[in-house]
Amino acid sequence: MTALSTNAHHVDARHDVRMRVAQILLMAALVLTVGKGVLPEGLVRPPAWMVWPFADWINAFFDFLRDDLGLIHVTRAFADGVEWLLDITANLLYGKNRWPRLGPIPWSVIAITAAMIGYYLSGWRLAMFAGLTFVWVAVMGQWEWTMETLSVIIVAAPLSILLGLVFGTMAWRSAGFRMVLNPLLNVAQSLPHFAYMIPVVVFIGVGPKAGAIVTIIFSVPPMIRMTLLGLQKVPPEVVEAGHMAGATRWQLLRHVRLPTARTEILVGVNQVIMQCLAMVVLASFIGMPGLGQKLLQLLQALKIGRSIEIGITIVLLAVMLDRCSKAWATRQPEHIEKGTSWLIRHRLLLVWAVLVGVFWGLSLMFPVLHEIGRRDAFSLADPLDAMMDWVIMVLDPVTQWLRWFLIVWVLIPLRDAMLWLPFSAVLVFLMAVGWAVGGRRSALICLAYFGLIAMTGWWDRAMITVYTVTFAVFLATLIGFPLGIWGSRSESRARAVLLICDTLQTFPSFIYLIPVIMLFGVNDVAVVGAVVLFAAVPLIRYTIEGLRNVPVAQIEAANMSGASRRQTLWSVRLPLALPTIMVGVNQSVMFSLFMVIIAAFIGTQDLGQEMQRALSSSDVGKGLVLGLAVAFMGLMVDHLITVWANRRRKALGLET
Repeated sequence: MTALSTNAHHVDARHDVRMRVAQILLMAALVLTVGKGVLPEGLVRPPAWMVWPFADWINAFFDFLRDDLGLIHVTRAFADGVEWLLDITANLLYGKNRWPRLGPIPWSVIAITAAMIGYYLSGWRLAMFAGLTFVWVAVMGQWEWTMETLSVIIVAAPLSILLGLVFGTMAWRSAGFRMVLNPLLNVAQSLPHFAYMIPVVVFIGVGPKAGAIVTIIFSVPPMIRMTLLGLQKVPPEVVEAGHMAGATRWQLLRHVRLPTARTEILVGVNQVIMQCLAMVVLASFIGMPGLGQKLLQLLQALKIGRSIEIGITIVLLAVMLDRCSKAWATRQPEHIEKGTSWLIRHRLLLVWAVLVGVFWGLSLMFPVLHEIGRRDAFSLADPLDAMMDWVIMVLDPVTQWLRWFLIVWVLIPLRDAMLWLPFSAVLVFLMAVGWAVGGRRSALICLAYFGLIAMTGWWDRAMITVYTVTFAVFLATLIGFPLGIWGSRSESRARAVLLICDTLQTFPSFIYLIPVIMLFGVNDVAVVGAVVLFAAVPLIRYTIEGLRNVPVAQIEAANMSGASRRQTLWSVRLPLALPTIMVGVNQSVMFSLFMVIIAAFIGTQDLGQEMQRALSSSDVGKGLVLGLAVAFMGLMVDHLITVWANRRRKALGLET
């Protein structure tokens, strides 16, 4: 027997053993479920001795940091520095009466500046889009709210980028630091948005500076990861060339490694900017003024027309910031011949300066170019309300029936079934899944994650979150999977659908609540609808990418064997694309968890509702425990899908 066949035999034997153990665990879970009536209470719900007071311990630790160690003085000093920066941007952008008392800058000047930045980065199309975005904001009378939002992003994004560069570089230099940092980043990127807000409220308070600081904390992790990735990918020959040129360690980093890692770092900058916008909108829950606060007020008052206006503005800002930062990431540095005059090298800067002077002067003569008040602003609210009333009236029989059907026949039975299950059966079932996917290690990881959730004392709330996410991801799969297959049929169609997906992924999660509240009102169906809309996007995207990246040789072999288009799809393309598609499922689950928590403000009974109560009472311990419970769900799914996808790639020969 050859070494290759021996190795294959051992792999098959390990697989068979793994599946047998998984089947035994699955049968044990079934026995626990069927025999619930005779089980002791301690196997039905976590017994009192199993619930540990994590929240009290966390609160005691934070009290120690805040009061005994005096960390609150450090955080308040940092917050005061951030507030000083916010005062500058607030004065310049919307005229808040603080130093340097130069503002507000006329809206026309900011619009022309945005247009010039767009032109510099990508040409006329981006210039028109960026400039017209600010024209829309001014004309719709939303200038002050928008500038309140941007004034925080302008401060938070550079600080997040700087911190990400520093920590990413430290992680690249030190393997020990990287080993400690990676698990923290995994947890940080799995925590829901509200979990970041509660400690900030305790140490900083509420208002713009609290919104800025929570935005900085939230948006640093992706910058760290992309900086680390970029530095790790620097080719050795590039570093060797730097050594041969006599560069010092600092010069190598500053002039060789970081410029070579430019693309990855700028992708991190793009992610930071988008994370900043997402968090600034949500920071309205802790007193952050701006578009998010206004949208929250309008949604709570069910003013759909005005909500759509604000929603359009947020979407335009998100798409503009995304396009500009991506253009910056893909734009190659321009090399100008030595000896070129200063005027030629900085011609765009001169054009911008002239245009700024012209428009500033015009704004002094024509006040409408300086500021458009709410009375003079244009509004689409009335026609939008009329149109939405008509849409709701037309769709009301369908939405009423769908709401009744989903609540009575799907959501309530599914929720009751989840709550009925003995917690011991759920733990054993998850161990069975883990063992089937990755063996003993994965089974123990699943047990640890959900065992810790049981130990928090929030098991029932967690199961309500699980049922909502499970059903929403199921519906998102029914929508996203066929759309992804349809979109992959041609190159032009794939580009169009991927462009739409890219655009939808830039939307802050709040935006997805507008259409579902409009159609279904405030209830669980609206929550599920928002989650489905949010979670379907990565499924569509990764289905297309997986199917489009199937090796051409495999498809040609299937065609030569006489397979039909459908046979090629189901027997060749989908099996080979499945590992990539599962990455989309993984992201869909994470998006769903975040969206369920955000949607709690419209009346769910899951972990999100309790997290909002913790936020309102500044209960750090409770908030972090709830946030970690959500993170553990996401980390468990991420582990299972990653292990399965890696095994599948190796089995298909796509990875050695």
